[in-house]
Amino acid sequence: MRIGILAKAAGVSVPTIRYYESIGLLTPPARQGGQRIYASEDVKALSLIRHCRDLDFSLDETRDILASVQRRLPCSDTKSFAEQHLRSIRKRIAELRALEATMASLVSGCETTCCGSTAPDCVILQPGQVNCG
Repeated sequence: MRIGILAKAAGVSVPTIRYYESIGLLTPPARQGGQRIYASEDVKALSLIRHCRDLDFSLDETRDILASVQRRLPCSDTKSFAEQHLRSIRKRIAELRALEATMASLVSGCETTCCGSTAPDCVILQPGQVNCG
């Protein structure tokens, strides 16, 4: 199949396929008459890549997962990737909660101290006004 058909089948754009090929995430196929000709395995690989990206795995993590699938490694390897990713997500959530608390405090401080002043005097823009966690 040609690249446009592959893109439609996998739910990605043609530039995305070319990008994945350029970074080695997807192996460029053989060419026929100057055009790339893809197989059904490429649809599966792209669908897996897209799924991993939807789950917010990095490109490097996605590359590792794709390799484990292609080498038919045990599911426990995939579980390990997922557990590590889950720890990373939980850490980011904690960091975002701390940031949320900081921003809420800054907004509250602005409401009580900045009414009518100019932006350069705003408490939100003053370093060290709030303990950031």
